[in-house]
Amino acid sequence: MPQSVPALLDEAVRDSPDQMLWDFFDDGTQTTYAQGQHDSRRMAALLAELGVRRGDKVAVMLPNVCEMPLVWLALGRLGAVMVPVNTRYSPRELDYAVTNAGAAFLVIHQELADILKAATVTPTVVVVGSEDWADRWQRADAQDCPQVTVGCDDLLNIQYTSGTTGLPKGCLLSHRYWLTIGMVNAWRDGQRFGRVLATTPFSYMDPQWLLLMAIYQRGTLVVGRKQSASKFSHWLSAHRINFCLFPEAALKQPPAAHDADNPVVRANIYGVRASAHREIEARYGLVAREAFGMTEIGSGMYMPLEADDMIGSGSCGIAAPFRETKIVDDAGREVPTGEVGELLVRGPGMAAGYFDNPKASAELLAGGWLHTGDLFRKDAQGYHYIVGRKKDMIRRSGENIACREVEGVLRDMEAIEEVALIAVPDALRGEEVKAFISLQKGATGDVDLIGKIIEYAGDRLASFKVPRYFEFIETMPRTTSFKVAKTELAKTREDHRIGAFDRVEHLWR
Repeated sequence: MPQSVPALLDEAVRDSPDQMLWDFFDDGTQTTYAQGQHDSRRMAALLAELGVRRGDKVAVMLPNVCEMPLVWLALGRLGAVMVPVNTRYSPRELDYAVTNAGAAFLVIHQELADILKAATVTPTVVVVGSEDWADRWQRADAQDCPQVTVGCDDLLNIQYTSGTTGLPKGCLLSHRYWLTIGMVNAWRDGQRFGRVLATTPFSYMDPQWLLLMAIYQRGTLVVGRKQSASKFSHWLSAHRINFCLFPEAALKQPPAAHDADNPVVRANIYGVRASAHREIEARYGLVAREAFGMTEIGSGMYMPLEADDMIGSGSCGIAAPFRETKIVDDAGREVPTGEVGELLVRGPGMAAGYFDNPKASAELLAGGWLHTGDLFRKDAQGYHYIVGRKKDMIRRSGENIACREVEGVLRDMEAIEEVALIAVPDALRGEEVKAFISLQKGATGDVDLIGKIIEYAGDRLASFKVPRYFEFIETMPRTTSFKVAKTELAKTREDHRIGAFDRVEHLWR
């Protein structure tokens, strides 16, 4: 394994200098491996001139432009640490990330710079795209890149989690973390992936490891400015993509003639409803396989390409290379095959804990295993199935209801776009189930549709799992990693029976 992320690029330049490293197709920016190496050294020289030194934390708030990976690689060369900041952050969220991480510098794009008017943080600010930036970039010389010894276990990112249950926590991710996840995704299938698509924001973890996956393969990272369900299959065809992360929302777009005209070798699907799996493969003419990962563990599980018998099973697959898993009960005892418990993972190249949060770090890594907080079961063949978040369960009359299961069933209805379940306190049953529902265009949220939803759910779920309360909303609040922010839904009102349809009383409350 190379000693650092930039060292991986340097190795690739020695044998593939003229290969295309990345293609930011919306901007028309293409860069070879040799040019990427040169520009990352220029960027390191520029940042060093600004005062960035080994160990410094640098917040980076950039959209999907080539400066984003260049800054990341440059910080890696300096032994500094990137704190990715989501471009959709509010001033309050930006303040939190910069302050919590102790970032002394902020690199921000000029199209986002207005946020600084309402922010209170006071780091050294560098505005990409400004006249000052253009001048600094023109003067930067790759030969001035400081020579810093960086090792695999040096910190590279403080990567903030989505914070579904509270304030985000900063995951401590080393060079080894990124090199491991890039290597695993590049080589576990024994296939060549010459062109890898990245359209989610670079502030997420995915485009970062997708870049490293492409470098291991001496391939090209093909980057879009922003995710688009309506354009996705066109991108697969037009850019001749071999590997992608397939968004379920693309399946709900109208069929197009180019849908199956692509050379995709593998499409990773995360959390896609099991009933859609076979339809994705048939419509788009590709092999789609489940996988499981999280910021804390990187790559955790994957479904092998040859596992055709598992299509539509809903399984996340087997433990990934360098990963060992076990499923335990609340006392930490391993549960029998087929029973549900918390997933624990261990292996090299995982998060070292949470920044400046020793209590949470100790809980995360207790006993030498990383505690995911996810409920899983494992079958006799070693295939894993996610049941839901340990903290995302509703207990109704002594029965545990996994929100993920119910949400997945309801999302299968043609009229429904998204579903989110929360618990509503109930004097008789302890908790009742409420479903927030956003609809597809053209669907009407009325009593008639609720009746159809109840009937649909009743045919597929135990009666105690069918929600009692229903509320239609236009759009779901989202976390920074685009998960539904249930904490925001829960805060919308004190009594969640109000404004909802009660199927037991058959009335709007």
